Formats: sequence, C-alpha cells, structure tokens
Amino acid sequence: MKITDIKIEVVRREIPDTGLDSDMGRFAGVTEQGVLRVFTDEGIEGNCFVGEFRHGGAGDFDHILKTLKPLLIGRDPSEREWLWSRLEILGRRRTLSTTAWAAVDVALWDISGKQAGVPIYKLLGAQRYEIEPYATYPPRHESPDGYLREAEEIASQGFRAYKIHPGVMGSRDVREMVAGVRETVGEDMTLMLDPNNGYSFRKALQVGRALDDNGFFWFEDPVPWHDYDAIAELSSRLDTPLCMSDAAPQQFQNGAHMVRLEALRLVRGTARKLGITGLKKLCSLAEGFGMNCEIGTAGNSYMNAANLHVIFSVANCDYFEHWMPLAAHQFGFIEDIQRNSAGVIEAPTLPGIGYRIDWDWIKSNTVAVLE
Repeated sequence: MKITDIKIEVVRREIPDTGLDSDMGRFAGVTEQGVLRVFTDEGIEGNCFVGEFRHGGAGDFDHILKTLKPLLIGRDPSEREWLWSRLEILGRRRTLSTTAWAAVDVALWDISGKQAGVPIYKLLGAQRYEIEPYATYPPRHESPDGYLREAEEIASQGFRAYKIHPGVMGSRDVREMVAGVRETVGEDMTLMLDPNNGYSFRKALQVGRALDDNGFFWFEDPVPWHDYDAIAELSSRLDTPLCMSDAAPQQFQNGAHMVRLEALRLVRGTARKLGITGLKKLCSLAEGFGMNCEIGTAGNSYMNAANLHVIFSVANCDYFEHWMPLAAHQFGFIEDIQRNSAGVIEAPTLPGIGYRIDWDWIKSNTVAVLE
C-alpha cells in the first residue's frame, strides 16, 4: 500500500462562550479546523481532525501540506516509526510543529486499523475496554462560590472525578475554594487542580498544602513546565503528586527529562502533540519507572479518540479527560465519545479510529479544500 495524496478540508464552526476572560483566554466564537484526508492506492483513507477548538488548525495546514506531504507521497502508511524518527530534525530545520505531525501520525494509524479490520487499540495491544472520565471546565469563575456551584453541577451529572481550573484567583481564595469543593462533594469524589502553569513556587506551595489537607488526587502544572527545580522541590514537599506536563512542546523528551531528574510522580501527555506513536512511547517510559502517564484533552473529537486508543492499550492511566462543555471540542462524528449508563467510556469496536465521520456535516460546513 502506498500513499497517493493528502488533502485538508477546512470546516468552520462556532463554539460556546464560557463566559470568562481568563489567563487561558476566552473560549467563544467562530473557529476553523481541518479534516485531514490521507489517500492510498488501495482505496483505504486515513483521517484526523486538525487543530484544537481554542486556536483552530490554520497554523498546521501548511506544515502538513508543504513539509509532510512531499515526504509521504509514495511511502507505505505503516512507516510511522520512520516519520517519528524524522520529527526532531524536521522541527529544528524546517520548524515543523508537533501538532501537525501528530495529526498525520493518527491518520496513518487510522489506515492501519482499517486495513486490519480492527480498532487501533487492538493493534497497540488491548489492555482493557473501559475508562473512568473526569469532568473539567476551562476557568469560568472568579470566586470560590462559582466553583462550589460547578462542583455540584458535575456531581449531579454522575461524574466521580472533577478537575478544577482555578484561573487567576489569589492563593487565599484558591485554598478556600478547594476546601469548600471537598466539603460540597464529599470524600468519595476524586479531585484534581490545574492552574495551567500559572503559579510562582511560593503560591504553588501554599495551594499544594491545601490540596494535601483535602485529599486531592493530583496537582497539575502548578508552575512553568521548564522550571525543573521548582517542580522537584514541590514534589519533595507535598503529598499530592505533581502531574506534568502537556504544555511542553516536546512532551516525550520533557517527560523523560523530568523522570530522569526524579522531579515528579505523574507524567502527562496528549495525542495532540505526541500522536498515537509518541503517546504510547511516553506511557511505556512512565511504566518502566512505576509511574502513571495521565492523558490530557486533545482539542477535537478525532484526537480525543486517539487518546482513548492509547488508554485502552496501557494499564498506567487512570482517567480520560472529559472537557466541558462538550460542544467546544466535539464535532464531525455521527456518534461522539460519551459515557455509558455506568458512567464510564467504552472502547469502540469499529476499525481504525473507531468512530464514523459525519461526512454530510463536514460537507455542509466546509469553507475550503487545501491540497
């Protein structure tokens, strides 16, 4: 089998307003993302969606079509490891983005799954068939009371785990909030906190002690991902495990570096930057050191499905990140990722990515076809 052509159909859609201008920006308005189409001489087509809902996909379109497409035409789509081995040099010499490469990697895995007639996680090696999700919203409150209401909302929907994005609230308010959320939801709900690399060391230490007092499951990205000294010092002083970091541009190398430094206890990655190939490698790296690799949202339905395939092939990931509101990132599937009646997400059974693209919706929302 050989790759014969690569195209991107650009779709335009509107995402809901979360109602708050935070340090992560405001999630609202029109965004444009891509539907990647990798064609082969055997009629099997591999797909992926390009771009996350916050920033769209325009920044990756040229990387895919001008840098990767000429390299891939005429090659066997199974040569994913060859492409992985080229990633560092293409990034350094031709400024290839990891997010562009990751979309292509997922599309190549999609082809292999369809060719074999099985979902991708079975090619990776099936380990389990369901995963517990945790719910999370972007920062959308400026006071502790708002997060207490949010916690009640999430608990009422049957979620058993909740990750808080506290935005730019001060240390005192965050400490008050985490204690209030714990009291609101009780001891049985798993809680996490993610300030998106926004804290100084001192603030992270103060907040981290409040997390210790309230039995939080992890403390995600409290300080900048490259502040290794602060990360190691926080890990040594806090009981709550640090979970880092899907903010790093080179997640595999950064994860390996922090493991080597013994700087944390939970590694974090996402298919959005690692594809399926790199994310599986990161999970295996963490497994070798007795650590979990917790997998973060990937910004669109196809990439989130890619996350799931890796999750179903490993034992060292406890949760799937279920980003709210779902309309922000879910689009283009006939039936999207959802919880079953038991509150868990089941493994798909269809070949390849395991979910069917709604081509009628894609056609009606396409504004350009790029080649």
